[in-house]
Amino acid sequence: MIRVTENLRKIRDLLVIAAVEADRDPDTVKLLAVSKKHPLDSVLAAAALGQRDFGENTVQEGLDKIRATADEGLTWHFIGHLQSNKTRAVAENFDWVHTIDKLKIAKRLSQQRPAELAPLNVCIQVNIDNEPSKSGAGIDELGDLAAACSELPNIRLRGLMCLPAIREEFEAQRKPFAKLRELAEALQRSAVPIDTLSMGMTADYRAAIFEGATIVRIGTAVFGERA
Repeated sequence: MIRVTENLRKIRDLLVIAAVEADRDPDTVKLLAVSKKHPLDSVLAAAALGQRDFGENTVQEGLDKIRATADEGLTWHFIGHLQSNKTRAVAENFDWVHTIDKLKIAKRLSQQRPAELAPLNVCIQVNIDNEPSKSGAGIDELGDLAAACSELPNIRLRGLMCLPAIREEFEAQRKPFAKLRELAEALQRSAVPIDTLSMGMTADYRAAIFEGATIVRIGTAVFGERA
């Protein structure tokens, strides 16, 4: 747990440095600690240092951790591909979903969100590099999907998410993030009220911050390599 403590402090400092270099307020960049396949003790160690946002990509592992940390006041983000038969569990237990790519899934989440809970925050995942192997809405589908999602009563469309193809060089890493930012700006101009860009991970968070990321999804730099 000492490792998690040291890693979290280090990545927080690095996020501040990146934001300042990008001429941004560091408070506009939120760290989402991706805890998938890491033990509950690691989550609790990060929570003890004030980390509040955690991401999981499988429903059952996420539910186990949500229940085990019910008294910690944490915010849980679902960041994996969401199947129709798992929407109820996500709607009833998570605070965010980053991977909406079909209106059918958004409708199910809205219908299944308990009335006593606040609307579920959602992001549309965009297949920014048009990769056949990856989930995500196509760029040509985005406008209609965003408009429809913004009208659903029990979810709140917050923004866009992407998982681009791996690029090694900083300037190359910036290009897909810049494209996602431009898509978000176009939606804002069309009166779709969004405020979130979920983009950037351990290997490319700096490029994402330079292009306007408001949430960076970081696992390895916080928790170390997964087993």
